Amino acid sequence: MAFECPNRNGVSQNLAEFVANPDIDTVEPNQLSSKSFTEGVATKNLFPDSRPGKGVKLKGASKISSKKGIKAPGSALNQSSIPGDVVLNCGLSITDLPSALISEILSCLDPKDLGIVSCVSTIFQRVASEHHAWKHFYCQWWGLPTASLPVDDDKSWKEIFVEREFRSKTFMGRYSMEVLYGHTEAVRTVFLLASAKLIFTSGYDSVVRMWDMENGLSIASSRPLGCTIRAVAADRKLLVAGGTDGFILCWRAVEGLPHLFELRASQNHQNTEVRLWGHEGPITSLALDLTRIYSGSWDTTVRVWDRDSMKCTAVLRHSDWVWALVPHDTSVASTSGSDVYIWDTSSGALMTIVSNAHVGNTYALARSHTGDFLFTGGENGAIHMYEIVNDGYECEAWHVCTWVPHSAAVYSLAFEFPWLVSASSDGKLALIDVRKLLKTSKRALGKRVSKVKHLSGGIAEPPQRMLHGFKSNLFSVDIGADRIVCGGEEGVIRIWNFTEALEIERRARKLRGIRLENRMRRRKLQTELSNKSGRSDQCSVAAKKNSVTCIWPNKRGMSGKLKA
Repeated sequence: MAFECPNRNGVSQNLAEFVANPDIDTVEPNQLSSKSFTEGVATKNLFPDSRPGKGVKLKGASKISSKKGIKAPGSALNQSSIPGDVVLNCGLSITDLPSALISEILSCLDPKDLGIVSCVSTIFQRVASEHHAWKHFYCQWWGLPTASLPVDDDKSWKEIFVEREFRSKTFMGRYSMEVLYGHTEAVRTVFLLASAKLIFTSGYDSVVRMWDMENGLSIASSRPLGCTIRAVAADRKLLVAGGTDGFILCWRAVEGLPHLFELRASQNHQNTEVRLWGHEGPITSLALDLTRIYSGSWDTTVRVWDRDSMKCTAVLRHSDWVWALVPHDTSVASTSGSDVYIWDTSSGALMTIVSNAHVGNTYALARSHTGDFLFTGGENGAIHMYEIVNDGYECEAWHVCTWVPHSAAVYSLAFEFPWLVSASSDGKLALIDVRKLLKTSKRALGKRVSKVKHLSGGIAEPPQRMLHGFKSNLFSVDIGADRIVCGGEEGVIRIWNFTEALEIERRARKLRGIRLENRMRRRKLQTELSNKSGRSDQCSVAAKKNSVTCIWPNKRGMSGKLKA
């Protein structure tokens, strides 16, 4: 940056007029001694160009502080010639800013940049490690911690975030496969309740089964419900199952029961089982939130139920069969035919629609914890990613990218940041890492800003991993707690357990930490030795300059003299 002054004379006066701040004083050129120019303040940077027709051009603009005037070394100024109102640059840095302002600046960074900032200095390490953004990052990616992932009160949110990020990388490591037997026909739906370490499954045999996630044992099973069960959903207070006869069977959690639900209601727990009627066709999808139950059916409707009263509060009508749904906050996304709908559950209004998302039916749907990203799987074997952008006035679904990992229909999707898992009728599971598509999330006031990198071609890189093991027709998949659970036409449930990879990665990380510590220790010793050798070299040079010529007699000469 260069300043142009109209007059060749009076440099300091023109600079003062340019800055237009009475509190900023400058150093006059005649106040600089000849010695100053040899110590960092060059004459050509302070005095105007003497060529005709040229104004005053200061090339050393970086030496002009917005508050302190011209920055020059202390020895470059004669203290006797400096006026009393001239203030020298005191070397202020970003750490001198108010802590609230520093916190606001750090809140604009993503996790990687915030971690880098914490390594700059001890001040930044303290501020960045205790920053509230780590909790925001964690909740944005995974939601609040569950019982399956215990959180130590002594740990900071940064440590909790780093540990969970570390766990998410284990899906690329070694795994062990467990096979659960119990169903007599094909398994249509699986649900993993990671907070209670339970797995719920059902299918064509019309029996809902509950399994222990840790040891794979069957805990309980319901009586035959008389029809195919195509959808199951649960939390720690309620379990729901939907059948092809159009009913929803609900089990309330029993207090004090280790496995939460009594699937075969006894005389003591008869009031824990409730059956809801309202749909006129088979129920294909179910979901829960804190206050509502969501159900989708082939009768082309999505119904919203109140969990306390168990009554239907809203009916959302579509143009075709409803295959899947996923709620978030006050909105619910659903698939009908080949289209994707997004509804406002509080008013029942249609917010936006994605027409012809797939060639054929759109069978599968998944959504991120924040509700910003929507994933669809269709009959053509493709998977689409959409970004939902809502500025309060208009809601839009922007297409981000497409994967084509399967050669047949995608029947089920599950998402746990950063992994998207798909199950297809070709007998394969695809693991897709979406981290590379995300970009730094920065705040925008009243603006619709994309949080992902929209690919120009629309086709993303292939999935990071493909899992095999089934013959064909995988109907349902779920992910959580270092496990992937899947059910299909074979009538068995397969569990890919990645806890072994987690332990291996922990040992590897500990070894990397030891090697890094040893490397830093060796580097410190080398630095100390180099400093000592540098001092010895300086002493030897000084000794050579001030050396006194003298002849020291050796032992042989001394002994000869003594003999003489």
